[in-house]
Amino acid sequence: MTILEEGLSIDRQKSDDLTLALWDRIVGLAKYAECAGSQGVLFTCSAFGEAIEDAADGSPIPVMKPNEAMFDAAFAHGDRVAMITTFGPAAAGMEDEFRASAAARGSKAQITSHFCEGALDAKRDGDDLKHDQLIAKCASQVTDADVIMLGQFSMAGAADQVRTATRIPILTSPEAAIHEMRRRIEKNAKGPVSC
Repeated sequence: MTILEEGLSIDRQKSDDLTLALWDRIVGLAKYAECAGSQGVLFTCSAFGEAIEDAADGSPIPVMKPNEAMFDAAFAHGDRVAMITTFGPAAAGMEDEFRASAAARGSKAQITSHFCEGALDAKRDGDDLKHDQLIAKCASQVTDADVIMLGQFSMAGAADQVRTATRIPILTSPEAAIHEMRRRIEKNAKGPVSC
């Protein structure tokens, strides 16, 4: 099922920090999905990492941050990882998550972020072509990376166009996350929880 809470990203943009109220909403969404019979929860916004970790710690079903599987895939490509984002508040938390993930896996990978100005506004205005073109242009200017990650789920539709703009491998969150979520659900043989 898809649970859409459009106000989360709007409210997240209003604060440099992840507020307690937003934190509680993330944990509440995970609990709601669990009580609705979900076997796993995959969040698709990158700006709520610590709250998602908290939700995962308290859940009997797998709860994933959007980019953790993509980070693992990036480590396999090399130590120079570039990340393009279109939502400013997401970058710092994702960089922290990436570094923590690299340290936990003994990887020497370093991340460099690139903000794609105007792409998210184009997406919100319904101009997917401009959104994709701006991301492709940003990717074409990355030269010192072994792999480029598209930092948000909303960017995944640009992947084909981005791949034509650079020879550097491109990773997206959705593909990696769905494969990993399937693996975790199969491993977590408990099945859905009833509340």
